Amino acid sequence: MGMKAIAYSQTGGPEVLGLVERPVPEPGPGEVRVRVEVSGVNPTDWKSRSGATTGGRLPFPEVVPNQDGAGIVDAVGPDVSGLEPGRRVWLWESAWQRPTGTAQEYTVLPVRNVVPLPDNASFDLGAVLGVPGMTAHRALTVAEGGPSRLAPGALDGRAVLVAGGAGAVGHAAIELARWAGAEVVTTISSDEKAALARAAGAHHVVNYRTENAAEAIRKIFPDGVDVVVEVAPAMNASLNEAVLALSGTVAVYANNGGEDFTTTIRPLMTANVRYQFMLLYTMPAAAKTQAIEDINAAVTAGALRVGEAAGLPLHRFPLERTADAHAAVEAGAVGKVLIDVR
Repeated sequence: MGMKAIAYSQTGGPEVLGLVERPVPEPGPGEVRVRVEVSGVNPTDWKSRSGATTGGRLPFPEVVPNQDGAGIVDAVGPDVSGLEPGRRVWLWESAWQRPTGTAQEYTVLPVRNVVPLPDNASFDLGAVLGVPGMTAHRALTVAEGGPSRLAPGALDGRAVLVAGGAGAVGHAAIELARWAGAEVVTTISSDEKAALARAAGAHHVVNYRTENAAEAIRKIFPDGVDVVVEVAPAMNASLNEAVLALSGTVAVYANNGGEDFTTTIRPLMTANVRYQFMLLYTMPAAAKTQAIEDINAAVTAGALRVGEAAGLPLHRFPLERTADAHAAVEAGAVGKVLIDVR
């Protein structure tokens, strides 16, 4: 039996992605085969494909891209329980240190990377829970003294600043922080993005292009911000220094705006500030397990949503146009890029 897949055998631009026919893989011990319905595209996917994060190296002779996805369990290998065929699931870290991700009709993964999708969740939502959801969860749980878990009340009384609230991680961070009881301010660059951040549930929105962001945030939170979910540390270093509360934390998950940043040491010392750098793939295993459990609880509670009305517009591409989907993410598409695999 054959299947369609998107693959590349050299690093480069979107044009290295090609449609290929491959045999449907068989699950081994502890593995699950999933019929992929929707594949989610993240910046990490095009950065790996371009060689930007691999030093230009191709980790396998042929790579099927995309970490995130959702679908239906199709077959299970020996020693697998709790994930019977027909079960709707979401996938995470599909292509990390493996040659094949979710840009294919069927994928085989270790049982750990296959998570039951709550009944009330669409495949579209399932395809955004991996990189964006788990990254956002980690960012909200690295402050000194916790919490290490998110649930209603876990962030009561906390002030959270989400930098770039219209992005996929920012969107998930707004929703998770609000679900956990935090008061959320987000910085955006346009009225369109402000509307999306409000739809996601941000209590306060600051346009850093038209107002003094530090003054605006200090007016909202006179005692400062407890956690910053940071996408652009180079651009926002002085802003963060100006708005952080005592023992505040900056959780850095991306390097938008530059790979190097400069900060003033004494004010951060005085405030006992913590910078926490993070990458999903190398996060502690326990943090990943906790993120998965809490994300599913948030999904079940209706706290995580997708679509324009929820602040995360969807841009869809068929499998054969995966190259266009990658190009859209690289060009900064506002919202979430999805691939309809089936």
